[in-house]
Amino acid sequence: MKRRSRAGQLRGLRQHFYRQTVGAQADQPLRVLAYSLVPSPRARPDEDWGTLQAEADQLGYAIAARLHDVAVPVTTTYLPASSASQGVYTPPWDRPGWREAERQLREGLADGVLVLDRHNISSDDDEYHAVIKHLGEHCRAFLHLVISEEPVAPT
Repeated sequence: MKRRSRAGQLRGLRQHFYRQTVGAQADQPLRVLAYSLVPSPRARPDEDWGTLQAEADQLGYAIAARLHDVAVPVTTTYLPASSASQGVYTPPWDRPGWREAERQLREGLADGVLVLDRHNISSDDDEYHAVIKHLGEHCRAFLHLVISEEPVAPT
């Protein structure tokens, strides 16, 4: 139950900054940055781009730029003295594509960021919350998810 209420709070915060952005907007389409986090250097974000473009088209958003980063896997098998076991998670603000997104938002080149789901930003609730707040308060921008934070009810 706590997880569900936290997801609702996060969604509510996202919607708050969306409403602020829309309220400050003239009668022009919202400009968004399409952002994707791909699982490996060889992976291409093409499938994500298609989904993000379809969402933007449905909502009347104009995609200002497409940005992506490569996820750094957190290794689950730890072998003593093995460099392969030293995977490090990279927070969004340390990723080059996300930093570029923030730069473009601060410069007013876009109004928000469009992503597939919150895990493209962070799976950690506190870190994800901090990102939403930072975008809204410091970049005057919003975050739009194709797939909402609300967990799916068990079947």
